[in-house]
Amino acid sequence: MTVLEPVIIDGEVIARTAELLRPYVRRTPVMEVDGNDFGLGPIRLFFKLELLQYAGSFKTRGAFASLLRRKIPAVGVAAASGGNHGAAIAFAAMKLNIPATIFVPAVASQAKIDRIREYGANLVIAGQSYAEALANLHSWIAESGALPVHAYDEREVLLGQGTIGQELEEQCPDLDSLLVAVGGGGLIGGVAAWYGGRIRIVGVEPEAAPTLTSALRQGRPVDSPAGGIAADSLAPKRVGELMFPIAQALVDSTVLVDDDAIREAQSRLWDVLRIAAEPGGAAALAALLSGRYQAKPGERVGVLVCGGNTTAVSFPPLAAS
Repeated sequence: MTVLEPVIIDGEVIARTAELLRPYVRRTPVMEVDGNDFGLGPIRLFFKLELLQYAGSFKTRGAFASLLRRKIPAVGVAAASGGNHGAAIAFAAMKLNIPATIFVPAVASQAKIDRIREYGANLVIAGQSYAEALANLHSWIAESGALPVHAYDEREVLLGQGTIGQELEEQCPDLDSLLVAVGGGGLIGGVAAWYGGRIRIVGVEPEAAPTLTSALRQGRPVDSPAGGIAADSLAPKRVGELMFPIAQALVDSTVLVDDDAIREAQSRLWDVLRIAAEPGGAAALAALLSGRYQAKPGERVGVLVCGGNTTAVSFPPLAAS
């Protein structure tokens, strides 16, 4: 297996990015929970509630990092997304008065589509998968001259996601391990780059979309299946080229969880903590509940709840007064 040198995305640059983002993103809270509350025994759980970020997911950090650090043409920016990246770009573009066009696949959830429209972006539903939406984006970029913002395979995006690691370490300096859901790998790549091996980083993927697991086995990013309940956030065709060397060097392991485990984690998050997470946001907890990741007694485990754009909990509209 060929081990590539990690791209230069380190703590110093992530810290500078955090300062740049400070006026634009929320410092999301951490909830400490006894493992026994989830039937997991004598461990401590630290839920990093990034689903409370603007636009409903961690993606907002990478979106602002990209738009603030790059030169934007008058025609604006464009992105392909399963939903969360698109909502984040639309939100950041709205706040910075930048035109934005977002391509999403038909599998995108209604909650995410509604978010994108709410923020005023031009929404295009194109194809059945993220890969097909991305292909349509490339064609439109060639015609329009808009600046593409990749969902995960872009240095600025990785730096933005890495600020979660910096923030979490300030809030919980004594973590032993951190469970992170993986789609294209921008989140785990940025967070792992921040920690630099100081704690155990474990990637959690759906069995139906084992992108990082397959890449680590093959020694390079490779095409993988792209299905499952979390397909709108954790099922790109392959992980990013930029994050992969970081994962090779700094991600301890990956585990796979099935759709039933993800649904159970969503249900338990709501029942125990009244947290309404989307499937991708619940995947990290699913690794613990299913036993795919077994924490040792006394272990201090970080659980990144990365997104909450879901209609799993909904309320009827208010009656007109």
